Amino acid sequence: MRRYFPILDWGRSYTRDTLISDLIAALIVTIMLIPQSLAYALLAGLPPEIGLYASIAPLVIYAVFGTSRALAVGPVAVVSLMTAASVGQLAQHGTPEYLGAAIAMAFLSGLMLLAMGVLRLGFIANFLSHPVISGFITASGLLIAAGQVPHLLGIRAEGHTLIETLGAIVGALGTLNPVTMALALPTLAFLFWSRSRLKPFLKARGLADLPANIIARAAPVVAVAATTLATWGLDLAGQGVSIVGDVPKGLPMPTLPPFDLTLWAQIAVPALLISIVGYVETVSVASTLAAKRRQRIDPDQELIALGASNIGAAVSGGFPVTGGFARSVVNFDAGAETPAAGAYTAIGMALATVFLTPLLFFLPKATLAATIIVAVLSLVDLGALKRTWTYDRADFAAMAVTILVTLGIGVEAGITAGVLLSLALHLYRTSRPHVAIVGQVPGTEHFRNVDRHEVVTAPDVVSIRVDESLYFPNARFLEDTVNGCVAKTPALRHVVLMFPAVNAVDASALETLEAITTRLAEAGITLHLSEVKGPVMDRLARSHFLDHLTGQVFLTHCDAMRALAPDLTASTLGATRRDTHRNGKPDRGLDAAAGL
Repeated sequence: MRRYFPILDWGRSYTRDTLISDLIAALIVTIMLIPQSLAYALLAGLPPEIGLYASIAPLVIYAVFGTSRALAVGPVAVVSLMTAASVGQLAQHGTPEYLGAAIAMAFLSGLMLLAMGVLRLGFIANFLSHPVISGFITASGLLIAAGQVPHLLGIRAEGHTLIETLGAIVGALGTLNPVTMALALPTLAFLFWSRSRLKPFLKARGLADLPANIIARAAPVVAVAATTLATWGLDLAGQGVSIVGDVPKGLPMPTLPPFDLTLWAQIAVPALLISIVGYVETVSVASTLAAKRRQRIDPDQELIALGASNIGAAVSGGFPVTGGFARSVVNFDAGAETPAAGAYTAIGMALATVFLTPLLFFLPKATLAATIIVAVLSLVDLGALKRTWTYDRADFAAMAVTILVTLGIGVEAGITAGVLLSLALHLYRTSRPHVAIVGQVPGTEHFRNVDRHEVVTAPDVVSIRVDESLYFPNARFLEDTVNGCVAKTPALRHVVLMFPAVNAVDASALETLEAITTRLAEAGITLHLSEVKGPVMDRLARSHFLDHLTGQVFLTHCDAMRALAPDLTASTLGATRRDTHRNGKPDRGLDAAAGL
């Protein structure tokens, strides 16, 4: 039971000190989460109170099912953008159909995550490479920030892509509202300053770390309060400043999503993408924070916890949620010891929903837009493009394509293009695995690449090290490599395939090995294997391949060379430098750091 209900594990050792730590963390996160929830609901195209609703039940449910001690679940910018992009194609903003589709999105996403957790499919997240995720988040951050600029300027401008949004902004510049700008731009500057400078500013003046942290995290609340009072006191709404307006008071009533099969079919793919992207972000944040405290998380249980949280969000009238990076780090830094901190945060959000919503009537939408911009621009990492270009051009291509397609077409197309390109690049790389002709390092039992080291080789033996598992995309490549070695070595009598890096041999590769054996035998050449891993050997033993293998399977490659070239090997083991093979390249050393 503790596996599926981790609360039974940490709950038994809950103490008074833990309670105090969790309550302090919950206070700080609640202060941070109130303006964020309102802002992300508007980003998703929903009424602001929906953000509050989506920040109550998921936190409580995650406390029961989650394995991370510091993760804070709730609305996040990227998932809110994906929700708006998907639901916006099905219904008009502000309509009951739009809200119903968002609720259905959360419910279906939760069901998908639950199913993946029960089936232990957490590995699916591995198909989203880091460059793709980084590129997607960067592009989404730029899209979100651009989409909030009209609120800062007091204009109406919308677009599904970056070019459309910027074009709409430029076209609407003639309708700028100077009052909105006079309110929004100082708020934006204050939020940027407080995010990075307020805490050091306070600590430099003698304030302790904890109160300085609380005040710094409360900066968005201060901005909300100040601009709301200014809008009310100066009647800025009458001067064209857009405000939130009436926010329903009270807790959400339990609801069910619309069970419309046509709607569910339309949102199935977007819900799956939201599920995977949200899960990747959740696991990344949870793993990072757990490692800092020498704790561990269960990725498959996190699927169940996140799925149950999304179902809870749907039942309480919310939209898709996931583990937020910023609020989770705040929760961690504030000293949260257990997931109960999230449950206490949910209580704080519930109190805000009951008592604070009447105070939000005059809250300017420009303030929420500034909050969103400050939050998402911290996710933008254009410097990753240069770093990735320097390290791996293929990964750079995947990142660049993800960014360009997301900005130019949309979020769903962007993440889909990035995943497909990553899989295509993976197939291409593994279809041409690294193989090396190896020889013996004089005076040792080590064998290294003849193109990188001074080594000894036998004229009638070719040793080929395969540095990749063998499966259908690269089976033909191995066959071509062996044929090329045979054609270039007239005196060849033995071919030895070294398998130290081969973790699997599928049916296609097995047929290729059989074909290689037959063709070599017809040419009077014997095929041998060396350093075959146990699981691979077990599978080969279940086939007829070993019965038809013309040579032997050697435990080590040194054993193979002792058997196939005994005189040369014996002399080599006692030599320092004799009969070495060189290709004009400098010796790179024999230590473990050298390329193999």
